[in-house]
Amino acid sequence: MNPSPNLPALGASSDALPAGQRRAVVAAILALHGVAGWAVLQLPAVREALADVAPIFVSLIAPEVPPKPPEPAPPRPEPPRPMPKLPPPPAPVITAPPLPVPVPAAFVAPPPPELPPVPEAPAPPVVVDVQAPPAPPPPPPPAPKTIPASAVQYLVAPAVEYPRLSRRANEQGRVMVRVYIDEAGLPRSVQISQSSGHVRLDEAAVAAVQKARFKPYTENGQPTAGWAYTPIDFDLEK
Repeated sequence: MNPSPNLPALGASSDALPAGQRRAVVAAILALHGVAGWAVLQLPAVREALADVAPIFVSLIAPEVPPKPPEPAPPRPEPPRPMPKLPPPPAPVITAPPLPVPVPAAFVAPPPPELPPVPEAPAPPVVVDVQAPPAPPPPPPPAPKTIPASAVQYLVAPAVEYPRLSRRANEQGRVMVRVYIDEAGLPRSVQISQSSGHVRLDEAAVAAVQKARFKPYTENGQPTAGWAYTPIDFDLEK
């Protein structure tokens, strides 16, 4: 039998494919290998085996060195100081001989005009200091009126209290009390005119008269103040 005319002859080389088809075939083969490798890597056992045999990469990183601080700029050189300016030399002074000063002529003042005589001012009047006569002293106040004993009347009689110690000591006697009675009949001042000889009896008499009230004494229908004498008796038999 004769071979089919459509099949390539045995032993024919693959170089008979065009260049484009060969590249496509190679790319397809590489893609299949890649897919097969990725599928194999998805298995857990394969991953663990690759992790055990995977090499460890160590990278050595040099430590960071801090940057050096900038060096200070060198100081600027001071500008040269300007030389002080010397003052210019003084200009020469040329002196001229002084000019003669004219002497003025002597001035003769005219005589002053005669003025009329000034009348003399009249002498100031003499002031005589006449002192007024001193005012007469005010009249002395009238002497306090003495109310007669017969005119002394009580509205509230003196309440005499006999001191207990005086009773025990048998002290007795009369005390003459001098009392100033005002226009309203009130005792304004109470004094001892004549003592009984016993201090306790005198004090009791004064205290009794101070609490008394008198009928106002009148003269010409007008109440009049004055001094009155009131006897206070202390008698053990009463």
